[in-house]
Order: sequence, then structure tokens, then C-alpha cells
Amino acid sequence: MTRRRIRDIRHDEFVAATIRGVHAHGFGRVTMAEIAKEAGSSAASIAYYFGSKEKLMEATMRHLLTLLKQAMLRRYAAANTARDRLIAVIDANFDDQLFTPAQCSLWVQFWSNAPYAPSLSRLHSINRARVQSHVQAEVKHLFPPDKRAAVTAMLQAYMDGVWLEAAQSNDCNPSQARKDAAALVTLLLQ
Repeated sequence: MTRRRIRDIRHDEFVAATIRGVHAHGFGRVTMAEIAKEAGSSAASIAYYFGSKEKLMEATMRHLLTLLKQAMLRRYAAANTARDRLIAVIDANFDDQLFTPAQCSLWVQFWSNAPYAPSLSRLHSINRARVQSHVQAEVKHLFPPDKRAAVTAMLQAYMDGVWLEAAQSNDCNPSQARKDAAALVTLLLQ
């Protein structure tokens, strides 16, 4: 087992503090000083490791996107049919490690601010295209051509809506979200 570098440990601490800070204060209002306080550090340390608040936010979103990717890979490995793979794509978005009140809050606030920062907008576009591509890859095996675009749009809207509702209510139930997603897929397949 390799030892972790101090830089990597601090990086993870600042990312966790950013998630807590944005959840507590809001994306636009949280300051580097507040995030540093959450991490038990100083704003100068954040500047040293990340350079700016925008770069810290980018690193935080990259962390969440990595959690999403890992969840998707785990779930894909256990999926045997196109239906199972479609549910795996949706379920990954509601993984226990990802779908938490603080992370829902951060995610929704981040995406609403992404159009105003090129690096954040780029991450949003990549994530959106990746999820859409995964959904479309399975939808094409399950639905006739004339229904594929509508089903893809409905599933994306469902996922976004659950995240938005969770962020607004500060209540996340990953197990229930996954159960509801499976019920939605079953309903669409009838």
C-alpha cells in the first residue's frame, strides 16, 4: 500500500470542506475563508493548493464526477441485460456515496452557476453528454426508434428532478430514488 502525500490529503480535506461550506452558505456566498475554516486551515492554503475559488469548485465537481463514474462502473459490472444496464446508469446517479443532502445541494448550485464560468460549463457539458450517451446506448435496445428521444429526455428529466427536489428539501433517500427509477423504467417499458 502506498502512502498518501500530504498534498493529496489536503486536497481531499478542502474538497470535503467545500461541499459542507457550499451546502451551509450557498455557492455564490461561500468564501474561501469559510471553506478554509471548515477544513481547519487558512484561505492562503486554499490559494496555495488551488489558486482560486473557481479552481477549488472545479476540483470539487471533478471529485463528484469521479464518484459518479465509479458508481456507474460498479453497477455496469453487475448488469446483464439492456434493462439492467439502463437501470444501472440511473441508479449510479443515486448511489449512496453520491446522493447526500450536502452533495445534492452543491451539485444543483454548481450546475446553475456553470454557464457563467467556462471551466465549470465544460464539466457540465461533459457530464451531461456522458449520462445522455449511456442512457441512449441502452434505450436503443429497449424502445422503438420513434420513442427513443422522448424516453431519453424523460429519464434525464426524472434524474434532474429528483436531484433538484432533494437539494430543495435537504432530504435524500438513495434507496427510494433507485426503487422509483426502476418503477419508472418498468412503466416506460409497458
